[in-house]
Amino acid sequence: MLLLISTLLQASAQVHRVNKDGSNAALYNDGETYVVAPEDGSYIDGAGNRTTWGRDTTRFKNKKNIPIGQFQWVLEPRLGTVVDAENNDTVVHDFYKWNATDGYSGDYNYLANIGSPRLSRLYFNRDNTSDEFLFLQPFSFFRGSLQDFRFTNTKSPITNLAYHSCGNRQTGEDRVRGYFATNINKLAGLGFKIDYSYGVGYYYAQPNSMFGSTFYGYYRGERYNLHAYVGINHMKMGENGGIEDDRYIEDPLSTGQNYSPGNIPTMLDQTWNRNHEQHYYLTHRYNLGFTRIIEIPDSLKPSPPSVSELLSDLPDSIQTVLREDTLARRIAVDSLMQVWHDSQEVPKEFIPVTSLIHTLDVSNLKHEYLSHNTTDNYYTNCYFGDGDEMKDLTRALSVRNTFGIALREGFNKWAQMGITLFGTHKLRSYKLMDGEGGMTRYTESDVSVGGELARTQGSRFHFNTSAEVWLIGEHVGDLNIDGKTDLNLRLGKRDTLLTDVHVNFMHRKPTFFFRHYHSQSAWWDNNDLDREVRLKIDGTLRLKKLGTRLQVGFENVSNYTYFGMQNTLLEGKDALSLLPTDYSHAVGVMQTGSVQVFGATLAQDLNWKVIHWDNQVSFQTSSNQDALPLPKLNIYTNLYLLFRIAKVLRVQIGGDMRFFTSYYAPDYSPAIQQFAVQDTGNERVKIGNYPIIGAYANMHLKHCRIYVSLRHVNAGSGHSFLVPHYPINPMTIHFGLSWNFFN
Repeated sequence: MLLLISTLLQASAQVHRVNKDGSNAALYNDGETYVVAPEDGSYIDGAGNRTTWGRDTTRFKNKKNIPIGQFQWVLEPRLGTVVDAENNDTVVHDFYKWNATDGYSGDYNYLANIGSPRLSRLYFNRDNTSDEFLFLQPFSFFRGSLQDFRFTNTKSPITNLAYHSCGNRQTGEDRVRGYFATNINKLAGLGFKIDYSYGVGYYYAQPNSMFGSTFYGYYRGERYNLHAYVGINHMKMGENGGIEDDRYIEDPLSTGQNYSPGNIPTMLDQTWNRNHEQHYYLTHRYNLGFTRIIEIPDSLKPSPPSVSELLSDLPDSIQTVLREDTLARRIAVDSLMQVWHDSQEVPKEFIPVTSLIHTLDVSNLKHEYLSHNTTDNYYTNCYFGDGDEMKDLTRALSVRNTFGIALREGFNKWAQMGITLFGTHKLRSYKLMDGEGGMTRYTESDVSVGGELARTQGSRFHFNTSAEVWLIGEHVGDLNIDGKTDLNLRLGKRDTLLTDVHVNFMHRKPTFFFRHYHSQSAWWDNNDLDREVRLKIDGTLRLKKLGTRLQVGFENVSNYTYFGMQNTLLEGKDALSLLPTDYSHAVGVMQTGSVQVFGATLAQDLNWKVIHWDNQVSFQTSSNQDALPLPKLNIYTNLYLLFRIAKVLRVQIGGDMRFFTSYYAPDYSPAIQQFAVQDTGNERVKIGNYPIIGAYANMHLKHCRIYVSLRHVNAGSGHSFLVPHYPINPMTIHFGLSWNFFN
């Protein structure tokens, strides 16, 4: 009898064995190692999921109780370093701004239609890093970049569907976006994002059609990590060259014509820019290290089960025998207790010491500029072919391989920072038109080496310092030094002061398209451009609870390189004319000696009960307004009521205003799809000193976000331009909906 009972006990114990976290092995048995979180004694697996003793927080027997939870991160592209990130795609507050091409605080100049090229008026918000694919820079609204993409680990599959709409079929715009993320297991996941935007445009010949798709996958194990990313974008944009006369907007009566926006004469018709982009990225690393036992306080260890708990899972027939046989009962309890103790394995954690890193980054671009029945005298130059029928083609390919070795931070008490050494080989290939119907290939290759010191652990002080120097190739002699640090200081019990400082020194050769570009209307080979030297210092102070933020920055740029318009007054036209029809148009590359920029932004959020008032004021100045024009002041203010209805419906209703002082804003050149400073040799146009006022209602209920907004409600006579000769859309009504689905 004792032998039979012992056999049954072993079988029963095998079925009901518990895992390292105390959860039921029959439901969850993957052998993962858990790490004690020092702040609360809970366990965290390699994927970051939090568990506690005796309970599995990631699996549920009842399928109606769908586990909801996720966290996201972004990658530093060069070495694939993981950086924690907030889930901005599901932000509830100010959701009505999510589909605004002029940005959350309205600081972007753009061409009125959704997704069109844009340029920030705030200099320190611009991305001035090296980018060999120049044509893609103005499309930051629609085109997602790798460094901004969020990888997702989720407890259950999540889908987000969003729809935004404005206007009607003749003038309106629509955007549909879908995001899906799921986990293969706790350490691996995959997902995709599909984005389609189409805007007819309120002004003639300005439709935009854009389709983007992103696919990703990752594995974040203890020893091996991998992230893969594929991004494909097709962007087609209609170009109208701006309106023929600004008075159609500013003072319609003076022209003797009162056009509706869609009938205002424009400079171009049947003209398009097209960009087809493919981006493939893979980063992976192997970690070398050791495993150590985690010391757990007795208070956190699971308590041994009682005798009744040990015997409760046994078959009724065995329990009946044990109740009558005291000796057998004692032996059974001792056996079951021993099995329980054997199952309580000592938790261990893997400590990475050294990482071997490899990153592959491949980008491919095809750019086309098409124009039929081109307006007479619009282009100053026609270098080859028929000026009435333009078909420019440019191709670019970039392949970058980076190899690194990292001594990891925190593997013992003396390792207070991580050290990384890396080397990069970059191959770039370009194809430009040669003027005879063929293409000329340009090939450039570079080898660079660098290092990085970083401290990311801890709650108060962090820093990251890196340096990279180019040793071989087209950019030999280039140098980039970058340093970032942040410090968190407690101000008593009331608030926390968050500070961060960023210093960057860059000595670089201008990128390829500043040096070479060939098309029917724009052509240059600038082999004598000097190297740019940039020194930038900027920092931010934030009071977390008070809602105050101060950002200050200074940059000195030597040999500042930029695009400039080179227009020519047509014969018989008034030299003081501001009409774009009185000039032929050209664009070129320019360099100036030295430019200094200073900027400061103060943001303050105020609230009293349900009344909220968010404000942001930016001041900036440029030492050379001809080469780098900037508005002195840029203001954004948002006054709203924030309350709940029936405790479940969150309502934000109010109005906002965008305003900036007048300045000679950069013009836009359709021929190269870039912003270029206005020609200082001719009369120039100022924009600004015009408020842009909106109103909105923003609501959130469970997993659904919805908004209705009115933009430019003060439309009427006035200098309502964000780019010279490109007026702002008239008053428009926008609607948006976003819904999250789980499992």
